[in-house]
Amino acid sequence: MIGLISATAAGAAARDRLAAAWPDRTRVYDGPVPDAVRRAFAECEQLVCFLATGAVVRLMAPLLAGKAADPGVVCVDEAGRFAVSLLGGHGGGANALAVEVGEVLGARPVVTTATDAVDLPGLDTLGLPVEGDVAGVSRALLDGEPVALDAEVTWPLPPVPFADGPAAHTVRLTDRAVEAGPREVLLRPPTLVVGVGASRGAPADEVLGLVEEALRDAGLSARSVAELATVDAKSDEPGILAAAARLGVPVVTYSAEELSAVDVPNPSAAPLAAVGTPSVAEAAALVRGGQLLVPKRKSAMATCAVVRRPGRGRLAVVGLGPGARDLLTPRARDELRRASVLVGLDQYVDQIRDLLRPGTRVLESGLGAEEERARTAVAEARAGHAVALIGSGDAGVYAMASPALAEASDDIDVVGVPGVTAALAAAAILGAPLGHDHVSISLSDLHTPWEVIERRVRAAAEADLVVTFYNPRSRGRDWQLPKALAVLAGHRTPDTPVGVVRNASRPDGSARLTTLGALDPATVDMMTVVTVGNTATRDIAGRMVTPRGYRWQEAAE
Repeated sequence: MIGLISATAAGAAARDRLAAAWPDRTRVYDGPVPDAVRRAFAECEQLVCFLATGAVVRLMAPLLAGKAADPGVVCVDEAGRFAVSLLGGHGGGANALAVEVGEVLGARPVVTTATDAVDLPGLDTLGLPVEGDVAGVSRALLDGEPVALDAEVTWPLPPVPFADGPAAHTVRLTDRAVEAGPREVLLRPPTLVVGVGASRGAPADEVLGLVEEALRDAGLSARSVAELATVDAKSDEPGILAAAARLGVPVVTYSAEELSAVDVPNPSAAPLAAVGTPSVAEAAALVRGGQLLVPKRKSAMATCAVVRRPGRGRLAVVGLGPGARDLLTPRARDELRRASVLVGLDQYVDQIRDLLRPGTRVLESGLGAEEERARTAVAEARAGHAVALIGSGDAGVYAMASPALAEASDDIDVVGVPGVTAALAAAAILGAPLGHDHVSISLSDLHTPWEVIERRVRAAAEADLVVTFYNPRSRGRDWQLPKALAVLAGHRTPDTPVGVVRNASRPDGSARLTTLGALDPATVDMMTVVTVGNTATRDIAGRMVTPRGYRWQEAAE
């Protein structure tokens, strides 16, 4: 919950705007400001104070307990010009909150955390438990000193400018129970799955003690436990639920049928008779794959087994939009900054290179290498990296999503990030040509036989659909567009509006409105989209408009 505190009428007005925007996330604290601050500090994870920073510092100084416990605090000035991350920038989420507040109120976020200021992810913001010399290693990164990554296990980290060889400072990615050395940070990825079984009424202390003993004997860290896994029949077993709560992890359950299908080294007749599977602990730990580190071990009323499940790589297929920076979506920006590996066409990489974080590895190639880029991106994700595969427009429309997903299997996580297509960008420039049913057709016969393309054009003509042609004409393909226009001309009059947009949304872009009878195909190239109206499309004040229904056309006539 975010506590909101104000002292003046102007502050209250801004406070109320934020409360209206986030009704489920915020709570307004009224009354004397010192009392309100104390109550909000004790009750909320974050605070937004519409007060001077000096006043907030004096009020909160006696309340501070430490980075791990203090809430994130953002201050907004009286004029609503700035949202200042004052306290708990990383741990309390104040840096991100300042950005969010700024978006709602039109204020400029002010973030002074050193890593954020130079666009480096803080080691304590990677979503993993962290131990060791965080300040010292972070300072080395900020100063440009070499910092090595010692990855004992795979995990999809965001980009960090790690050194290729040995270095004086180290970030160690490990699930083993080791102590951080000098000038070293330990990151604890959640790679361990503990399968558990228990007799009815098994005490939580016994279940937890067995799990902790198994981890300790194997030299594994409890901070890397991702979940306790068991059979559905034990989903409400109090001892298992309490043990998971004390470890701070969820309980995941599987059916007896699922567990029975898992090959385990130590099956037993007892669980088969009790819950319908010859193994609970080992099978539940192994059901989603991994390496069995601790075979089944028993106490009087419980069993457990430990599996290391490799980190799943992540592939984000990102649409960059038609080229204009303000048409790149916020979600696309986030994915570009999250990826440690970027794969893309060289000219698209150049468009967004300045948005990448330091340490991002860029794998770029030229035209015609689409399948190679898809294979490269999937291979990098399978190696455990966070990968962004970029394409123009929407990556799912004549772009990289199809070849990438054809190459990928269920061993990686795949995220699609939509983008503004060239057809939509061109339509917005032309007016409203896509106001009714419409279709996009690529005239490139490099991957699709012309006979198939022509059949689709004919079907669109007969169905009276507005048609947007992608890849309409190149030096080596100069006859396809005239042929397609001739097919449409068999069903539409010569005065049918046609929009021709080149480099939609880019500084050198151009657009013109012509007709089906007057369009010269020689003026069209591969950077152009051609939108041909249907029988209802009209030129209204120089804009191409397709009405939402034919009743509009009948009324106009």
